[in-house]
Amino acid sequence: PHHFVTVPEEQCAALEAVSGAVTYGWGMIPVSVRLGTTRWTTSLFPKDGHYIVPLKAAVRKAEKVAEGDVVTLRLTVSL
Repeated sequence: PHHFVTVPEEQCAALEAVSGAVTYGWGMIPVSVRLGTTRWTTSLFPKDGHYIVPLKAAVRKAEKVAEGDVVTLRLTVSL
């Protein structure tokens, strides 16, 4: 039901800098996400020195995203 998008390294460094103030455990960071016209809330997962964003099936369908597509996400950290 989910695919995952890896956050680029440069943005991961900025997220790591604020993670201590916003994480609710296990390094998870709550965020609001926008892909195209679709918005939702989720959490970033730390993985192998990066963060990954879960991209659920309903979002992929709404935005016509297929596995392997390059996408641009707008992330806003929730405080």
